[in-house]
Amino acid sequence: MSVAAIGSVDRGLLTLDRIALGAVLLIPLFLLHAHGIAEGAIGVADVCFLIRSLIRHDWAWLRTPWLMIGLALWAWLLLCSLPIPAMGLGEGGRPALIQALVMVRFPVLIAAMEHAILRDAAPRRWLGWVVAASAAYIAGQAIIQFVFGRNLYGEPAGSDGVLSGPFGKPRAGPPLARVLLPALVPAVASLLRRPGIGSMIAGYGLLLVGVAVMVLIGQRMPLLLTLLGIVVVALLLRQLRAAMIAAAVVAGLLLAASPVVAPQAYYRLVEKFSSQMETFATTPYGDLYTRALEIGVRNPLTGMGMDGFRYGCPEPRYFHPSFDGKQADGGGAGFCWHHPHNYYLEALDDGGFVGLALFCALAVAWLATMGSALRREPRPVLVGLFAAAVIQLWPIASTTGFYTLPVAGWSFLLLGWGMAEARWGGGG
Repeated sequence: MSVAAIGSVDRGLLTLDRIALGAVLLIPLFLLHAHGIAEGAIGVADVCFLIRSLIRHDWAWLRTPWLMIGLALWAWLLLCSLPIPAMGLGEGGRPALIQALVMVRFPVLIAAMEHAILRDAAPRRWLGWVVAASAAYIAGQAIIQFVFGRNLYGEPAGSDGVLSGPFGKPRAGPPLARVLLPALVPAVASLLRRPGIGSMIAGYGLLLVGVAVMVLIGQRMPLLLTLLGIVVVALLLRQLRAAMIAAAVVAGLLLAASPVVAPQAYYRLVEKFSSQMETFATTPYGDLYTRALEIGVRNPLTGMGMDGFRYGCPEPRYFHPSFDGKQADGGGAGFCWHHPHNYYLEALDDGGFVGLALFCALAVAWLATMGSALRREPRPVLVGLFAAAVIQLWPIASTTGFYTLPVAGWSFLLLGWGMAEARWGGGG
């Protein structure tokens, strides 16, 4: 190949890399208010990475351990989603098969970020700024809504007092729970490393405000998962242990004061949550989990294919009696939803126990990859990303759909950033 041709190829690769990086940096902005465009940005990053691999004849990234498990899960879900009713496959038909087919965009995005897009420290730093800005945007809008009753767009809080932040519906908690620690931990660690009382006050203040916002938003599971993330950070970063303990204490004090400060948040976080836990078997969550387990047990090998719970829940053959035995049909079809509100039950219904095993293996592989890098050097940015991954993959939680934007977009974006930090480390 001539020098001119080599130069042309290099320029083409550089252009692809810049387009892919631009798409990744725009994903957080579109996840906030334009989910469809966020899907497009994910696709652009994926295509640029695949073309880059094709031009360079470089497919070594396919041998990445976690990716091999992820692709095995994808292949299994494709098989389970094939519309062959005679074999008990793909009861969701063509839509489920299409959903399974395009699911591969998420593991490819993570691989692209790990192996190419975020290979250098500067792009990882830029992504960190965008994620921090997104966290500040959600938290700031929630604070404004709490103080003035409406956010900057004139939208009030939810009917039961849940702060919606910048969104029209009460959904600020799940994305903020995921981005809060990756945004705060590096900044707080940097401030606390600096000499002077001012830096210490700023570091503690930043962390405490973030945790206080999670309490005021009033969504139970995001708050509990944030507290779980705080425990993870405290265990891994000795220099932030005191700050994390202080944050947990402040959260407790704010909850104690919430009957006066934020009575609606107190009702949801304490009174309603306690009542739901005492009568969990008779709540909609109990009905969802009972139905999801019944679907999985009745289809142990292949599940029902992609979106299995959506198609199986209203089917009378899965109407199992409720936990308390008071509803012979387990609530019928009246409570059914698109997903079972738990990632692991979703994996079971989508791909049977084989799919569940592959999903669990993938979760462990992601955490092990970051955990191995943390043992070598527990850098604050990677600790924050590891905590976010634990929050995302924690099995005892009420969740959105695992592959459903916007929350899925935040989760896979942070996983890609975490894999890149684990592989290339330092310099960020």
